This record gives sequence, structure tokens and C-alpha cells, in this order.
Amino acid sequence: MIYIRKSNERGRSQHDWLDSYHTFSFADYHDPGFMGFGSLRVINEDTVKPGMGFGKHPHHDMEIISYVIDGALEHKDSMGTGSVIKPGEIQKMSAGEGVQHSEFNHSQTDTVHFLQIWIIPEKQGIESSYEQKTITQIKDELILIGSNVAKKGLITIHQDVQLYVAYTSANHNIDYDIKNKRGVWIQLIKGELNVNKQQLMAGDGAAIFDEDKIDIQSVKDSEFLLFDLKMVE
Repeated sequence: MIYIRKSNERGRSQHDWLDSYHTFSFADYHDPGFMGFGSLRVINEDTVKPGMGFGKHPHHDMEIISYVIDGALEHKDSMGTGSVIKPGEIQKMSAGEGVQHSEFNHSQTDTVHFLQIWIIPEKQGIESSYEQKTITQIKDELILIGSNVAKKGLITIHQDVQLYVAYTSANHNIDYDIKNKRGVWIQLIKGELNVNKQQLMAGDGAAIFDEDKIDIQSVKDSEFLLFDLKMVE
């Protein structure tokens, strides 16, 4: 089965400095039909005005991933980490036993557009940690960028999840096999896809379960994330 979560059906929060779309229930937006997908709990698409951002705030027992689409995101945390995340990079903070952090638009002239993703870890109270990796961009392939198995070049996710990114050309097809009754979530960042002949436009997500295979066709040049997740029985 495939369910398309349309971009314009997501929750939305608008402030003077922030425009945020919520794929799943978040903060003041609550929809009992969209509380997450497997261990995938949050996908927020945020646009932040120049020089603005999220002040220091706490997290615990969550894997927090930032994927910058345009602009530059500055990160600081109570572990002593300070960095700037740009397109072509992937960042993960394991909040675990507890951490405070802030996120700001690094530019004084340009907006930053990014996805913030939360994944529920398989264990509580793990040691807090930070990782930032450069993505080796290979056209027209699924590129593994995160896994629960530590490996050079990947962010380590403390959950049974494989996270892929793809940069595909128009009219290119990718076939993906789903094993062991797992679920797949596709989040389309740019372009247009047909997923098992169902259309996705930029900002749309697709929840895929009880399927053995996915046919992903790029109608236009596209960029998307694919989460392969163990589903809760």
C-alpha cells in the first residue's frame, strides 16, 4: 500500500522569522492520524529568515537529523560542538541522556531552507553525540547516508533505519526492494516523482508498507530522501 502525504495537507506554523511545515504532529499542530511512521517521528520543512533561528533548548532520547536544502545552518550545543551545515552535508545529534542546542541561519542576507528529522532511538539514555558528514554525490543512485551500523562516511542512527538520498535525472528509474515487511518513507525535496505510478510533487511524502518492491521514476530532475524502517507490530 502507498499513502501520499500531500505537501499542502501538512500542518504549518508561521512566525515573523520562521515558516515551518509539519509532516507529522508537532508542537501546536496535532493530528492523531499523523503521529509518525514507524520510528520516524518528525519531518519539519523549515525556512528561517537571515540572522534568525531557534535559541538554546533541550532535547533527550531522540535522534535529530538536519538536512540543508538551501543556505547555511549554524549549530551549537552543550557538548561543545559548533558547526555550519550546508547543502551536500548531513548532520545528526543523538540527544540521548540530554543535550541543549541552538540552530540559527548563518547568513545575514539569505534564508536557510532545511529539513529537521526526528527518529525515536531503540534505547533511552544513550550517550549524547554529534556527527556531520559530507555526502558523496553520485547521480541517479540511492546513496546510503545513515544507518544503525557505524561506517565511515555515514551518520550513525541508533535505530533500525537506513537513510538514503538520491539526486536523479529526468526519466530515470530506480527499483527498490523492501525486505522483511519493513516500511519505506519517501520525502521529495525537489522535482517530481512517480512512485509505483503515484505522483509526488516537491514537499510530498509517501508512506509505503505491505509492498515488496518500489518503482521510483523521476519525471523531472529530483532530490529525495528514502527511509527504510522496521515497522512496529
